Amino acid sequence: MDEAVVCSIVGITFRTLVSDRGLRAASRDALRHRGPDDADEWWSADGCVGFGHRRLAIIDLFPSAHQPMQDASGELSIVFNGETYNCADLRRELTAKGYAFRSHSDKEMILNV
Repeated sequence: MDEAVVCSIVGITFRTLVSDRGLRAASRDALRHRGPDDADEWWSADGCVGFGHRRLAIIDLFPSAHQPMQDASGELSIVFNGETYNCADLRRELTAKGYAFRSHSDKEMILNV
């Protein structure tokens, strides 16, 4: 039987500034086998919350689908593992409202709904 490979997400949250970010990055990279195509992290402005992501590229194979992903304003960020099944419908709806997509990723739709 083949082993399933999926993306992975790790996170850390504290009430005060996380000054040593190496542990979270090490946790993310320990899961490389679950997402060998890309990796990055996002930190809150106050440095108390951090998320890491290992990516297995399935829907959008291009770097434009990189996670964590930010909306066009840079105000919202998303780290997501899963698939948005009504992605095509949402894309049509948002395009009709004038949104210009930067990727083919279903995660970008979630940021703008």
